[in-house]
This record gives sequence, C-alpha cells and structure tokens, in this order.
Amino acid sequence: MSEPTTGDQDLTRPLTRPVAPSDGLRRVASAVLGDLRAVDGALYAAVAATPTPTLDRTLRRLSHAADHSKISFAIAGALALSGARPRRAALAGVGAIAVASASANLLGKRLVHRDRPDREAARVTVDRHVRMPTSASFPSGHTASAVAFATAVGTVLPAASVPLGALAGAVGYSRVHTGVHYPGDVAAGAVLGIASAATALAVGSARLPASFGSRRFRWARPRG
Repeated sequence: MSEPTTGDQDLTRPLTRPVAPSDGLRRVASAVLGDLRAVDGALYAAVAATPTPTLDRTLRRLSHAADHSKISFAIAGALALSGARPRRAALAGVGAIAVASASANLLGKRLVHRDRPDREAARVTVDRHVRMPTSASFPSGHTASAVAFATAVGTVLPAASVPLGALAGAVGYSRVHTGVHYPGDVAAGAVLGIASAATALAVGSARLPASFGSRRFRWARPRG
C-alpha cells in the first residue's frame, strides 16, 4: 500500500487547533465579565437618567455625611453611652469599619484598577454632585464600611439591625445616585462589608472574655 501523500496528510489534519481548557475558561470568564460590565453600565445610566429632584439633595447630603464613616462613628459614640451591651456593639462596629476600610482601600482598589464613572457623559444632574474621589472605583469603600458597621452592630444588638441596615443600603445607593460609583462597586462593597464584620466579630470573640461589658447588662427581675 502506498504512503499517503503530503496532500492526503493535510486533509487529515483538523481545520482548527484544539483550544486548551484554560484558554476556554479564560474566554468564558472574559465574556461573562464583559456582559456584567454592560449591565452595570446600563444600570448606572438608568439611575442617572431618572429625574428625582426630591431625592437629589437628601442623597447628596447623605453621601457627603458618610465620608470617613462620620455617621457610623457618631452612632457608635451614642451607643457607647447607652449601656454595656450597646458599648460592645459599638466596639464591634468600629472594629468592622477598620477591617472594611483597610480591605477596600489597601487591597481592593489597588488590585482592581477600575476607573470612576464618566459622570458628565452620563449627564448626572449637577444637583446630585459630590466631590469625585481620585481613588479607584471598585469596590465602594463607603458601602463596605457602612455595611460592616451595620452587620457587626446588628449582630451584637439585634434591635439595631433593621435601621442600620436600611441606613447602609441608603448610603450605598447614594454613591450611585451621586454618580461616583457603578452599582457593581456598591454590590462588591456590601459583600466586603459583611465579610469584614464577620472577621471583626470573630477576632473580638477570640480576644475578649464572654463577660466583657456584660456585668451591668442584666434585666431586673421583679421581686416578690
């Protein structure tokens, strides 16, 4: 039997080279990330295009008040003066803010160099504007700190979980409303905040005795 000619060998070769599994996964991941960015941008544009003159000033002030976690620290100060258990909640909340802030600013923003939204191109009304930060956009540090504080305090002091959770959600939305963050930045900040609160609570429970701050926190029992 004669040997196959060069032309016969060319016909038996695959028309395309096989794709390595790792290359295929990278392509899928890149496509998914591209779709998520498109959705993220569409949501940002929808918020920017929706006229809300009644909310603009309130959310702008809220976003500004959340700078450097001023609202959370003010609440922590009030809790610290309200008894032993609220004091423990305040301590846990401040610790969670520290973890969230460090994680967002020292790790997240340096690892993911996402540019801030183009607020002018999206035509975000001037009435909503706050100062555009110079740091990277991902994740939202304001959201991370607010959610971390709400989660930690709410765990120690359940009665505060709903109002603080609502406040944290409002802070996160205000960052999109004022045009300084994409919704995806806020979502990532919320996840980071929950993880930061869990870390702070775990460290706190490991280092502090179970009776810390609880000696005065006893319900008075009726006598007789």
